[in-house]
Amino acid sequence: MASFVRRDDLVQILSGRDKGKKGKILQVMPAKARVVVQGIHFVKRAMRPSKDFPQGGIQTIEGSIHISNVVLVCPRCSKGTRARRERRPDGNRVRVCKKCGEEV
Repeated sequence: MASFVRRDDLVQILSGRDKGKKGKILQVMPAKARVVVQGIHFVKRAMRPSKDFPQGGIQTIEGSIHISNVVLVCPRCSKGTRARRERRPDGNRVRVCKKCGEEV
């Protein structure tokens, strides 16, 4: 499955309780077709005491959402947009906004 979103991209949420919110991608899981977005879809996890979390207990963390529920945000349009790939004269491929042609 080819995905146009990568880590550190700004995305907008298309559906669910966080619909319309924007956030930065923290993690992409291509095998599961899921992404973790900063500040979106918080879930509670029961954590055992460890070095990193010595007191244990319930912790709130960002959960993953399906990749089809996010859309890439163009830096120039500042709206959600689809992207396409273009090849530069030097041979590199870049992602380009379909609406304005700006490199993402």
